[in-house]
Amino acid sequence: MTIDRKRILAGVVVPDTEIVRKALEYAGKIYEPYLFNHVMRSWLFAVALARIQNIDHDEEVVALGTLLHDVTLNTSFHGPRRFEVEGADLARSFAWEAGVVGHRAQLIWDSVALNSTPSIGLYKEPEVALCTAGICLDVVGLQYSRISAVEMRAIVEAFPRLGLKKKMTTCFCHMVENAPETTYDNFLRDFGQRYVTGYAGPSSVDFVMEAPFDS
Repeated sequence: MTIDRKRILAGVVVPDTEIVRKALEYAGKIYEPYLFNHVMRSWLFAVALARIQNIDHDEEVVALGTLLHDVTLNTSFHGPRRFEVEGADLARSFAWEAGVVGHRAQLIWDSVALNSTPSIGLYKEPEVALCTAGICLDVVGLQYSRISAVEMRAIVEAFPRLGLKKKMTTCFCHMVENAPETTYDNFLRDFGQRYVTGYAGPSSVDFVMEAPFDS
């Protein structure tokens, strides 16, 4: 889906539709500054990567998927499911209320739910793959070299990182401490093992060996 109405943000041409503006307004209300800047950079990186690689995609889906992907990343999170799944439900509900339905709404759900699982997300539909790529670029530097130094500097200067590494680590450790059952099969386990005293997740090997079958 190509959008005619555009604007330039930190040197990147992005869609300027009512749905995108609603998502931006919502993001501005729910995120603390460092996290708002993170989702903005993630969006701009996703758009830039699509342009560089000439990837056709639904621009509104990518906007909502990136802007809303961390709605549950905060120190009030207590589960009961993985924060990405809880966030995906909220993002899809926002999309429904904004008039985005059907497969487009499901793509937004997938983009949020898989945002921290690039081993899957990067191989999904273009919209999901772009959201995953933009987010992972901002968090771990994946595909960093694809963005020119000039464009990278413009995006980061417009939306500074504001201590993202330390603040995200605090949120991740909070989740490990308060909802450990949501961390055993994903990247949060690494933060628990390194930073949270006494954290120990069950082993997948034990799950297999203790399954209620003879062999």
